[in-house]
Amino acid sequence: QVQLVESGGGLVQAGESLTLSCLDSNRALLRNWMGWFRQAPGKEREFVAVISWNAVTSEYTDSVRGRFTISRDNAKGTLTLTMNRVTPEDTAIYYCGAQTTLYARGQNVDFGYWGPGTQVTVSS
Repeated sequence: QVQLVESGGGLVQAGESLTLSCLDSNRALLRNWMGWFRQAPGKEREFVAVISWNAVTSEYTDSVRGRFTISRDNAKGTLTLTMNRVTPEDTAIYYCGAQTTLYARGQNVDFGYWGPGTQVTVSS
């Protein structure tokens, strides 16, 4: 059974750093690409970053590349998003998700496992 739970959200000031974590409590997603998505008020959920099942490959949306880093520790069943130099535009609910097909990057729409989300608010 897949269970994902995010943590680490909160209120930060622009320019500061924040680290989000996602726990795959049953370690059921060790062979799945995993990623972070976010949804700002009044907007659709959007892709932020993704990492391969073996942590060799990662991808980022343009607006966070160079500021955010995605990583995973399969031994612990954790996915992490390190957010540096945050801006008010990074304010959103951040969701941890996983691809449903083993080993495949697939499309973002194929991410079928989700956590409940964690709120990140960046003040100017």
